[in-house]
Amino acid sequence: MTIRAVIIALPALTLLGLNAPAHAAESAYTSAATDKGCVTSGTPTPEDEDMGNVSLKCAGYKDYPFYFNAYDNRESTYFGHLSKAILDGAGETFETFNYVGDKIEWRLDDDGVPRATILRYMIQNLNPDTSEPDKAHEGQVLVISRVGQPDDMTGCITAYVDALENKDANELARKLADEQAPGFPCGKQQPKFHGKTGKLSGYPVYNYPDLSAAR
Repeated sequence: MTIRAVIIALPALTLLGLNAPAHAAESAYTSAATDKGCVTSGTPTPEDEDMGNVSLKCAGYKDYPFYFNAYDNRESTYFGHLSKAILDGAGETFETFNYVGDKIEWRLDDDGVPRATILRYMIQNLNPDTSEPDKAHEGQVLVISRVGQPDDMTGCITAYVDALENKDANELARKLADEQAPGFPCGKQQPKFHGKTGKLSGYPVYNYPDLSAAR
């Protein structure tokens, strides 16, 4: 084949779609509100009720639920189809008092299956002058999680991005969600911050069962 023939052939391959770029992951959004569409998991004790502690299973994306736990003014979230060991034994959150944002971003693969989520956590740091939390000292962290699938029942937090310190925080979080989260070894590796971190980002608390069979 001559050089001219090669040059002519390349556009033909492109027209056939052989050189077309891979389909990019897409996002779907659902509410993180827990005032409706949720049912209580387990039986809360009188102490839990007094302190406002709660464990909920909420409507998520299609048949992928959203699990919400609140304990001592700290919150943790999990997504998808999860084993009893995770539901009973996991509770990843932050050392500082915190609360989640109002919107869950689900990252979908080429088949429309949710593989990861991104949820903003508000970190309630104390004002050193008043010893009370205020907006001026509030941190924001994008928390990326692996979504549990029916064939693995495994989900966990996989990465953190300081939303105040990184101008491209959303793009970085989506990249981590698409490339890292689906295969993250829950129970074998702890999540960490990616990108820049500041003094308002808080300190993650890792409480997760050892899942030796996690894929």
